Amino acid sequence: MTPDLSVVIPIYNEASNLEPLHQELTEVLTQWGRPYELILVDDGSRDESFAILTRLQRGDPRTRVIQFRRNFGQTAAFAAGFAAARGQLIVTSDGDLQNDPRDIQAMVERLERDQFDIVCGWRQQRKDAWINRRLPSMLANRLISWATGVGLHDYGCSLKVFRAEVVKPLRLYGEMHRFLPALASEMGVRIAEQPVNHRARIHGASKYGITRTFRVVLDLITVKFLLSYSTRPLQMFGLLGGVMGACGSVILAYLGYMRIRELSALSEHQPLVLFAILLVFAGVQLVTLGLLAEMQARTYHESQGKPVYVIRQVLEAKD
Repeated sequence: MTPDLSVVIPIYNEASNLEPLHQELTEVLTQWGRPYELILVDDGSRDESFAILTRLQRGDPRTRVIQFRRNFGQTAAFAAGFAAARGQLIVTSDGDLQNDPRDIQAMVERLERDQFDIVCGWRQQRKDAWINRRLPSMLANRLISWATGVGLHDYGCSLKVFRAEVVKPLRLYGEMHRFLPALASEMGVRIAEQPVNHRARIHGASKYGITRTFRVVLDLITVKFLLSYSTRPLQMFGLLGGVMGACGSVILAYLGYMRIRELSALSEHQPLVLFAILLVFAGVQLVTLGLLAEMQARTYHESQGKPVYVIRQVLEAKD
């Protein structure tokens, strides 16, 4: 039976959480009664995670396991899960038991009832440390909302529900899984946010740290470019180059006027002359770069269809 719902969960060194995670998801989704599949992506775990996943898959035909050859990161794991998903709706979650599976039904029902394309979880009562987790996350959420124009309280919450036709075409790189709503907004999707239960981690250690914030900021710059200028890069590079070139030209014109009127010699303003020439050349280079980027946009890496992961094997029930 083709599932209605695909639940995609990246796994990295979560051996102690896998059995209770599978049990909880199975109980909640089975009680709900809708056809579903669990897609658990082992992102190159170094503990016993894959052995446990193998055992769980053998006992549950609704569970599919994807194993990476090495650790490619959470974004790549989500990308692999999206590519393998067969459901019309795709749910994403973490493998650390901090997301509550009981929230899935309400989020899916809201998406279907109110005709949304994405419903994002919002951890209002977040059970994480304030200094190294909640404060950086709060600042990042405000920055991302401002930069992308998609206002969400909690971009970092992995518990989300997507329509498959919205998320499957997206090509993900770096740490871009957290920007999925913003990336999808380019297609004109309807996005909602719903408060969800957040639980404290019981087993294992968090894979997140404050250093990850810097990588998120760098990826935000990429997302901003993709949303605003990916199809018209000349408008960004050309505008900056035009301003720099115009400033350099004005300075050179002023110095030329002063020289013609014999009010001063160019040798008296040598640093300013060099600076003006630098501005003009930099402006020409930026405009040229914008033209090249316009050409490059047609062969952007999304069109290559090259995955950011390498799968070792896929475990699933045989037909």
